[in-house]
Amino acid sequence: MVDAFGAVTWWGFTPAIDLQEEDLCGAASNLSINEKQDEDALHALIIGAGDSRHIIKTIARAGRHKERKLNFYIIENNHEILARHLLFLSLCLESPDRMGLQEKTELFLELFGNTLIRQQTNDYVITKANQFIKMVTDFDHMAERMPIMDMSALKFKERDHLEAIFKFWRNPDHRIFDVSKCWDNRLRKHLQVRYDSRRGAYDWDYNMKLLERGAGIINHHHYAKWRETGVAFEVREGTYDVPNRTLASGLFVKAGGERVAQRGYWGDIVSSPYLAYGIECEEDSLLKKANGVHVKTAEGISEYNIISMLHELTTKEKYILPQPKADEKGNNKPEPAKLEEITEEEEEEVKSDEQTQVSGVQGSDENREDAEPIPLENIKVYFLPLGCVTDLHKKAKYREQFNLVYFSNSMVHHLTQDTSAIFADRTTVITETAQFMLELNVEQCEQFVSKVTGMATNAGCKESDQSKVDVTKQSFLKFKFERKT
Repeated sequence: MVDAFGAVTWWGFTPAIDLQEEDLCGAASNLSINEKQDEDALHALIIGAGDSRHIIKTIARAGRHKERKLNFYIIENNHEILARHLLFLSLCLESPDRMGLQEKTELFLELFGNTLIRQQTNDYVITKANQFIKMVTDFDHMAERMPIMDMSALKFKERDHLEAIFKFWRNPDHRIFDVSKCWDNRLRKHLQVRYDSRRGAYDWDYNMKLLERGAGIINHHHYAKWRETGVAFEVREGTYDVPNRTLASGLFVKAGGERVAQRGYWGDIVSSPYLAYGIECEEDSLLKKANGVHVKTAEGISEYNIISMLHELTTKEKYILPQPKADEKGNNKPEPAKLEEITEEEEEEVKSDEQTQVSGVQGSDENREDAEPIPLENIKVYFLPLGCVTDLHKKAKYREQFNLVYFSNSMVHHLTQDTSAIFADRTTVITETAQFMLELNVEQCEQFVSKVTGMATNAGCKESDQSKVDVTKQSFLKFKFERKT
């Protein structure tokens, strides 16, 4: 039985964080250095995050901190999630000569949180799938095209699985994955007798759960539409009618007393993809309220957060929100449109420019692979075998290696004494709470925090903050590990 959270974590249930921020982890400012580690390097092990939000934000903001090597190690429990890691990291590193910030942002949000996407977005996925097939089958090609990626630790069987996934992504037949039908089937099984009154169920989850847990910036109508259709982001007007095959995965389900492999949508249908990028923002003006109602929505916040991270990743400068021009009275309002006379010569020049742009776009699609990705120095992303947490301490190269370890709430059961063998002498451990696991009530969330704290204590960790945890406001728990000498 698959619950409302799903068997596959397509997006995280916590906001994106910069793993180098001092208030989040002391490991960034007080690194533990041993003989095996590069001097002043951050080795971050990210277990079960579900997406690349923490990695992208940390890389984008690397210029705000002391220069150091950043090594990220990813462990997931699903091949399709690893494939999406590769997709989004590759998208973020697309050359600005080939793709502008706005186009990147729109593609990112569509692929991230929509069951249905536009045709041009699907064309981009097909293009990337062809590139990824070459990468996972030829690591020399990957080193040339995406030098920050390292998949050498994956088993041959896992590389074959990834190749099969990318071949599925590029299949032109949309009928092989009817995501709308899959979504509706999940709704029916989850709501059961409440299906016919499902609008009321959406209202209840929004008003009695999301609002109480600090996600009021998520628009009620946007949330209800996502619950009904699986489409969260419609940044650009267009026709969203192509299944997002990056959200397809296989699962063994019971049918007639037997376990049968079935492809479908097996992700979250309750909490929403708005949580990852849409509920926190460093631009305070976007979080303002008017008459008790948020001026901006989680969709707008997500768009700002993505475009600001991509801008900072490209230019190494902090993104500044453009301000509208003020009129004589000091009121901010957009500049009015103006009618201008266009001569025949100018019109011919415009047509010529449009034709050049069209041919340029076509050439861009054909030669996209030739574009060099944004260069990143001192950054490496390692993909580790699925579910290998319990075996890492058996390998000498990982023992006492990581000075920051991140556990999702679905993988925190791996926080054990054996796992602590891979912690550096001084390590920051970050775990997720159950704040936005909406199927759990407050009492169950508190029990979850208590259990996680006990597991961390048994592993030799101490709480960074001794104050009582408010499970309706805190998304993370932070612990410190110091090896006794």
